[in-house]
Amino acid sequence: MTFETRMTRLPLPFDPERGAAAVAAHCPEATGTLRDALVGMAGSSPYLEGLLAKEAAWFAAALEDPEAAFAQILAEVPEIAPDQIKPGLRVAKRRVALLAGFADLAGVWPLEAVTENLTLFADATMGAALRAALAPELRRGKVPGQGEADLPEAAGMVMLAMGKMGAFELNYSSDIDLICLFDQDRFAPDAFGEARAAFVRATRRAVGIMSDPTGDGYVFRTDLRLRPDPSVTPVCIAMEAAERYYESLGRTWERAAHIKARPAVGDLEAGAGYLARLTPFIWRKHLDFAAIEDAHDMRLRIRAHKGLHGPVSLPGHDMKLGKGGIRDIEFFTQTRQIISGGRDPDLRVRGTVAGLAVLAEKGWVRPEDAAVLSDHYRAHREVEHRVQMIADAQTHALPKDDDGFRRLACLTGEADVAGWRRQLKDRLAEVAALTEPFFAPERSASSPPPEAVPEGAAEVMERWRSYPALRSTRALEIFGRLRPEILSRLGRAARPDEALLNFDSFIKGLPAGVQLFSLFEANPSLIDLIVDICATAPLLSRYLAANSGVLDAVIGGPFFADWPGEAALAAELEARLAPLDDYEHQLDAARRWQKEWHFRVGVHHLRGLVDAQVAAEQYTDLAETVVSVLWPRVAAELSRRHGPPPGRGAVFVGMGSLGARTLTAQSDLDAIVVYDGAGVEASEGRRPLAPGPYYAKLTKAMITALTAPMAEGRLYEIDMRLRPSGRQGPVATSWSAFQSYQESDAWTWEHLALTRARVIGGAGPESGALAEDLEAFRCALLRSKGPGRQAEVARDVADMRARLEAAKPAERPFEAKQGPGRLQDIELLGQAAALLSGAECADTRLQLAAGVAAGCLGPEEAAVLTGQLALLRQVQTSVRLLTDGALDPDAVGAGGQAFLLRQTGRADMETLRADMAAGADAAAEVIVAVLTRWQG
Repeated sequence: MTFETRMTRLPLPFDPERGAAAVAAHCPEATGTLRDALVGMAGSSPYLEGLLAKEAAWFAAALEDPEAAFAQILAEVPEIAPDQIKPGLRVAKRRVALLAGFADLAGVWPLEAVTENLTLFADATMGAALRAALAPELRRGKVPGQGEADLPEAAGMVMLAMGKMGAFELNYSSDIDLICLFDQDRFAPDAFGEARAAFVRATRRAVGIMSDPTGDGYVFRTDLRLRPDPSVTPVCIAMEAAERYYESLGRTWERAAHIKARPAVGDLEAGAGYLARLTPFIWRKHLDFAAIEDAHDMRLRIRAHKGLHGPVSLPGHDMKLGKGGIRDIEFFTQTRQIISGGRDPDLRVRGTVAGLAVLAEKGWVRPEDAAVLSDHYRAHREVEHRVQMIADAQTHALPKDDDGFRRLACLTGEADVAGWRRQLKDRLAEVAALTEPFFAPERSASSPPPEAVPEGAAEVMERWRSYPALRSTRALEIFGRLRPEILSRLGRAARPDEALLNFDSFIKGLPAGVQLFSLFEANPSLIDLIVDICATAPLLSRYLAANSGVLDAVIGGPFFADWPGEAALAAELEARLAPLDDYEHQLDAARRWQKEWHFRVGVHHLRGLVDAQVAAEQYTDLAETVVSVLWPRVAAELSRRHGPPPGRGAVFVGMGSLGARTLTAQSDLDAIVVYDGAGVEASEGRRPLAPGPYYAKLTKAMITALTAPMAEGRLYEIDMRLRPSGRQGPVATSWSAFQSYQESDAWTWEHLALTRARVIGGAGPESGALAEDLEAFRCALLRSKGPGRQAEVARDVADMRARLEAAKPAERPFEAKQGPGRLQDIELLGQAAALLSGAECADTRLQLAAGVAAGCLGPEEAAVLTGQLALLRQVQTSVRLLTDGALDPDAVGAGGQAFLLRQTGRADMETLRADMAAGADAAAEVIVAVLTRWQG
């Protein structure tokens, strides 16, 4: 296809006679629409007309295959002789400007091709300039330890392309933004100063080669001011110094700038490593809604500095910085990426249109809004290019007079200037309408607290200024805008005074406020959730204050969707940990992930989306997922020192509530570890260990992985007292010793505990087979050790009940767990029924049913116990969401009481108390009767 057949639009001549004369003089062979396009270009752009006059012969040949002509320029740039570098690069720039300009105007190259080719040319010319500038330093030995052989990778120096150059989005007359760095690790400490001086000289010389005006013009204006603290730092600095700056002083705008950063010239591998180390600075691990206000403030400062405030008026309007312009779309996109990119690496793309696409795909931007902004971004950039094509001026301002607009419209191929201006103004207005509310949502007017808030509210609010979350001016400003709405919603709670006091405890526990308050401001629905929690579950509100990052999950994913199940949870946690090489980072990431899902279960339970039984199952799914995913990673970490697990491996066995799948929001994990050395003498590693010590270390490492307080808190407390020999025995039990002990030495209570045992995770080459063997052994043992032992089991259970009652008697009327006829008592009889019937099930309801099937219990007896069990489970799981102690109705307040009554279906707390007491009496009576009957 010829250039002419590829044309999709036609520039019109502002000055037809001038355009025709230029074409006749320089391209007399052009005919048809190609001639018309050339006349339009030369008749509307004095700059392109001038380039055509200088490069006519080359240009005529280039039009036969513009892509090949451009590729040839890129190939020739590195070959320019050092003594010809300045004129050679300028001739190349002339040709690229002419070719790209005409291909743009004629629609042969779409916007993305134009900006990408301009960027590729900038990379090539900047690389040539740096090599020409650095070569003399290397020849003269000014870069210690480096010679001319190190020139291809610039002896450890790299130029990072920032902004539009970094994203392959350079505009037609763009300057290029660079940060110049060098790898200090290449140099001994006493050589550092000399190396830095050489790199500074080379940087200045390279910039001069690019930007010094000569008779042939310039290549690119070059801006180095994006480097850290440019007023006091040299033009090329050590990577380590830059990293220290960003870690301690980096600002939001610098994070945004680094979204598009890429190594462009020099030591690209070192540059990539540097950016990788900077990832925690650019991409925060929590959703960062404070970035919205930073970006908004930056926009306002820019507009104030440039005098760009006020409504959109086309004459003189700045297409880049003005309202509804290019920068608004870029800020909108980058700010959204900054907010969410720490949690979702898919959002870490450089291009603006690409960023909008992935934000829409991930649900952060409405697809229709992303489509509109993408279309307008392209249209804005094309107008920007044509503004710059007129005179090669680094300007983004629209003309101020009618002739100027007519010339600009001609370059876009529009004869209807008035209609084109209306379309342009509409696009600017639509961009403003879509982006302004994101940066500056309507603020609630300040108003006094609503009447529903008690008179004591003023006294409570007076102490807020002393809390850590409200000590900064910025936090106070944001909270000041939120306070009327928060108080209004607190006032609508069932007990406004209780809700206010719980909210007071919530903000008192926050370590900082700017991020969280910004999150509330950007997502007002979260205020409803916080008020709901404060009005209902003070313990959950305290958990939230200590772990406010979990709110990311509320808006960063399908928080209110159905429970995904254990397999999907495991896949998600694996995906979260897979990119992390550091073991401690994996443990911290697991903690963040677990807290989010733990909070989700609590909120779903609190809001009635699930009942107590389902919540218990979900808490158990979550714990099992954490254990099953971390257990192999703990083993892998131990393997680094002592080799892979010897023998068949080890299994983590859930006991108690974990085995029975009845965990609550505050449950510990009861567990034992069983390993099989399979006759192997020792592990194969740098420091070999026999199986016993190896698996003891592995078990202790797993306990530490789950319980150690880290930056993100702890996962679970672990109770291993159910292992053979209790606290006195080894923390990990060998498979042979486990079998021998259970068959010959275990007490009745240990066999009872085994009725609720389940393998949760494994580590080792054959841990799956070990898990199967253990389950088969458990089932066979229960079948052999239970039936026919009613009298013995009954005596032991009666003795255990007496011991439990003496050690932990029921102290409060709403106690669900301890005491005759309460949870622990019913579960104990269920385990006994499972043992005597040889049943394999771990759930107490199923164990009681197995007892009925085996003739150990009567159906009516099982019905009494099962009914009481259901009520007490509802109470226990719900109470553990409200308080960390026994239920005190006054302490949990009206909201907590209402939640508990909804869960149990009771009309009031007195009815609930009475039903619990009556049920306990009835259950205890059944249990005594059953044990008496079993004893004969």
